[in-house]
Amino acid sequence: MKYDIHHIKSGAWAGVIAGVAFGALMGMMGMLPMVAKLLGGSSALFGFVLHLVFSAVIGGLFGLVLGHMALEKGKGILLGLVYGLVWWFLGPLIIMPVWLGMGLQLTAKGMTMALPSLWGHLVYGFILGLVYAMLASKVKEK
Repeated sequence: MKYDIHHIKSGAWAGVIAGVAFGALMGMMGMLPMVAKLLGGSSALFGFVLHLVFSAVIGGLFGLVLGHMALEKGKGILLGLVYGLVWWFLGPLIIMPVWLGMGLQLTAKGMTMALPSLWGHLVYGFILGLVYAMLASKVKEK
């Protein structure tokens, strides 16, 4: 049980660290106010804070579901990239647009419009997997 909790904690911390990088990219692309709209806000700062909360939860899920396979840096990065791609489909193409009343964006046009966010999700996944492996390996050593 302690090991599972460590996977979740390591994933959450790795998610926050990856989320800072992804959030910076989102800020440069002007995407943070849209994230804020998910909870009725409009400011980029609120969007960034909300994005970090989501990043921690998504990172914790990574640790819980995939953490046992991501204990080495290479495997962590590969799994993180795949996980980032999955969240690109789930986040800007399914969850966020449905939540905001825009419907699913699983069309060629919707995916094309979401392409800039794909890079952010891949950066998030890369950093998540790398940092997760570094954090989780500390418990493995003990």
